[in-house]
Amino acid sequence: MTDQVENPPMRGVIPYLNLVGAADAAELYKQAFGAQEMRRLPADDGQRLMHCHLVINGGSLMLSDCFPEHGHDFQPSHSFTMQLVVDDIDRWFQRAVVAGLEVMNPVALMFWGDRWGSLKDRFGVHWAINESAKQV
Repeated sequence: MTDQVENPPMRGVIPYLNLVGAADAAELYKQAFGAQEMRRLPADDGQRLMHCHLVINGGSLMLSDCFPEHGHDFQPSHSFTMQLVVDDIDRWFQRAVVAGLEVMNPVALMFWGDRWGSLKDRFGVHWAINESAKQV
């Protein structure tokens, strides 16, 4: 365990991503989003993660590798976006770009009044970052 957060959030909807390379994704999310790792359970093969609990911007995110031998094949998806609501979008967005995320939509003032931009990581996960008009 590293950089523990006291009493991590464990209520509401918690995204659980099954990826190929969950350990690498956890490291990327630490660089890109300042994730703090709460717990890591390696699989018996020593290569994959059975479970990883991260906290990003006060919210929990769970990760694991896919285990096709147990019926859990990798299934790429673009039907979801991980949304971060932050108070300094420029800092958050730039950190993600420096970590290697691909810009899908640059940060811009949107019709609803917030500043918003989106990115995609090398695992195919789409991320959006939003700064409320109240913060601007």
